[in-house]
Amino acid sequence: MDLEARAHSEHPEELRLWLRMLTCSQQVERQVRARLRTQFGTTLPRFDLMAQLERVPAGLKMRELSARLMVTGGNVTGITDQLVAEGLVERVDVEGDRRAYRVRLTTRGRAQFRAMAQQHEQWIVEAFAGLAARDIATLHRLLGKVKQHTQHNFLETP
Repeated sequence: MDLEARAHSEHPEELRLWLRMLTCSQQVERQVRARLRTQFGTTLPRFDLMAQLERVPAGLKMRELSARLMVTGGNVTGITDQLVAEGLVERVDVEGDRRAYRVRLTTRGRAQFRAMAQQHEQWIVEAFAGLAARDIATLHRLLGKVKQHTQHNFLETP
């Protein structure tokens, strides 16, 4: 039973909408994970790390990667070690700081990521294929309003 199925008509519509969004997100993510594994022999965390590096060609320090991915340094180190061993990323010394280094995609890593990213984009387009362009635009606009409201008005818990 998914999260959405646990909500009943006596629950507020907002809660049922939230659970529907979570269910949809989980279903799409599950498909993306499976397809990355099947078609590219990789994982979503590895894809996400490479995506961050693709955005910054000069590379990122490990703590920057951790912050962007919102995971611990240990998680980033493990994934980075794997990608270095496969020749997809490299560690580059940071001038003036002997303790630090940047991680960046290699030429091979950039080519592999490009192929994965193109496929990933297609998978996401497929996930929304049941909606008309107008519906997608409306949903995007409405979720933007939710995003703006929660960023500016949502009370943080003490």
